[in-house]
Amino acid sequence: MDKIAKDVGDIQSRLLDHRPVISAEARYFVREFEEKRGFRENRLLENLNKTVKETNEQMLPAVSEESIQQLSGIIKRLEAANHMAERVQQRELETQQGAQLQASMETLKEDWTEFLREQQRLKEAVDEEHAKAVGELSTRFSEKKKDLVQLSLS
Repeated sequence: MDKIAKDVGDIQSRLLDHRPVISAEARYFVREFEEKRGFRENRLLENLNKTVKETNEQMLPAVSEESIQQLSGIIKRLEAANHMAERVQQRELETQQGAQLQASMETLKEDWTEFLREQQRLKEAVDEEHAKAVGELSTRFSEKKKDLVQLSLS
């Protein structure tokens, strides 16, 4: 029974205990990286860091200044384009308002013409009524005059 327990323990440690495998892999990685390559990656990283520092010190100010100049030129062109767009929009608005004003003027002219026609018709109606009234009054006046002449003769 002791042998079976020992065998089961060995099987369990081989199947479930990965520490020996992992430590062997870690030792292999450290030996491969540090010993065989001789810090080659470290030198490459240092060279890359030096190149980046030189680029930051020398190229960055020049590129920054040039980009500022180009951006100011772009801003000026954008402002000019914006101004031109506003002028075009203002002209379009004036054209629209002119067309609306013209349409309003035409409508007002038509309304005025209609108003004048109506006034003329009313004037004619009043003149006709006045002429009738004058005619009636003239007739009455003539009759009264005749009656007065007859009364003064009798």
